[in-house]
Amino acid sequence: MQDFGDILHNQVLLVAIAACLIAQALKIAVDLAKNGKLNIRALVETGGMPSAHSAFVTALATGVGQTLGWASPEFAIAVVFAAIVMYDAAGVRQAAGKQARVLNQIIDEFFEGDHQLSEARLKELLGHTPFQVIAGSVLGVAISWFAEWAY
Repeated sequence: MQDFGDILHNQVLLVAIAACLIAQALKIAVDLAKNGKLNIRALVETGGMPSAHSAFVTALATGVGQTLGWASPEFAIAVVFAAIVMYDAAGVRQAAGKQARVLNQIIDEFFEGDHQLSEARLKELLGHTPFQVIAGSVLGVAISWFAEWAY
């Protein structure tokens, strides 16, 4: 049980989680400004502005660099991990969202006739635009720098 307590005292991890939660909360404000209505579901949905994934991993990498040094192997691992996560968010998951959009369009056109198949829609907002990823990563670095006192 002591090991779990140690996790709760890991300042780098706590700041990274805070960055993720702040980015997720900002999605509500961005969605409100964009659509003019409050969407609480933005707290748990994937995609959107800013990328919480990017904020999370860049805050983590920045915290590792601040505590263990910018030349440490741990910082190198955190940077590579962050790059993979951000590439996936803007690349692979964004492409999957575009494919879902096309498939939904095909389903919509197919069901204009009289067919007996399920017309369940696929989720289209899976990934992030490059701008959303950059905004999330800037937010993550900024939060980690502002929380440097925690280290």
